Amino acid sequence: MYREHTKKIRIGNRVIGGGSPILIQSMTNTRTEDVEKTVDQILRLEAAGCDIIRCTVPNAEAAAAIGEIKKRIHIPLVADIHFDYRMAIAAMENGADKIRINPGNIGSRENVAAVVKTAKERNIPIRVGVNSGSLEKDLLEKYGGVTAEGIVESALDKVHMIEELDYDNLVISIKSSDVLMCVKAHEILAQRTDYPLHVGITEAGTLWSGNIKSSVGLGIILYEGIGDTIRVSLTGDPVEEVRTAKLLLRTLGLRKGGIEVVSCPTCGRTRIDLIGLANQVEKMVADIPLDGVKVAVMGCAVNGPGEAREADIGIAGGVGEGLLIKKGQIVRKVPESELLNVLREELLHWED
Repeated sequence: MYREHTKKIRIGNRVIGGGSPILIQSMTNTRTEDVEKTVDQILRLEAAGCDIIRCTVPNAEAAAAIGEIKKRIHIPLVADIHFDYRMAIAAMENGADKIRINPGNIGSRENVAAVVKTAKERNIPIRVGVNSGSLEKDLLEKYGGVTAEGIVESALDKVHMIEELDYDNLVISIKSSDVLMCVKAHEILAQRTDYPLHVGITEAGTLWSGNIKSSVGLGIILYEGIGDTIRVSLTGDPVEEVRTAKLLLRTLGLRKGGIEVVSCPTCGRTRIDLIGLANQVEKMVADIPLDGVKVAVMGCAVNGPGEAREADIGIAGGVGEGLLIKKGQIVRKVPESELLNVLREELLHWED
């Protein structure tokens, strides 16, 4: 697996690379200089399971806010910089645990050298980020447009620029909204570098389309053993990014923990609001600290017990009532209105 051979990099109080657990990142969508709103959002993301948070730093006020934000959160903070190299320096001086830059858009080599100098003094990792939409003109001409090979060459050019400045505390990210191009680019890059890789499908879209694109793209990349940190990029509440990332990692067997909810599709035998019930169960179990427990939500009392056999506990609906099931065995009948509460009580007092 590629990730077992990547360099270990420390980001604040976390370590990535070298076979370390894959960490989940997200990005705030607040104005960073609004400390209260930014901290509130980060704390919500922490509670959802976010491991690393990124904040944009477009101006001096945002850079100054980093210091205050850092005092009130518990996960590493990455400063996202575009164009103004001075903001990268200011963010690091105010306590950013990592910076994300595209060396190609922050000006001259002298500007890049000034950023690297500050990072080196403080041993702060630099994430070199390249998106397919920002490929240089010469690479577009060389490859006849945007290609996986061009994305990789652009990223490695930036990496070599920083290496020539005698710094290798680096993370690389290459992103594209074209899922299969993104997969191919990661396959090429993983063979050509041992730096940790942050992976994601950029501009993936809304909660619906973004989840599908991210799950397909990240699923392939991660299954191939590529990637040390991930972000599911969605047009929506960043908490949804974290929820999707956690489930994606768990589905691939790359992370354990939490309660897994399975539910059957609706059919003509369904006599309860199965869709509503399944959504309620999924939301309800999110704050129950159990690991490795599978909960089944079934809409049919006829096939429910059999279908729920592989789950640890489940409920199956009937007409005005439902069944509580453990290990495929019916435990008791419960009025439909009490199904959710009975299930919650069972989980709160769970014993293997």
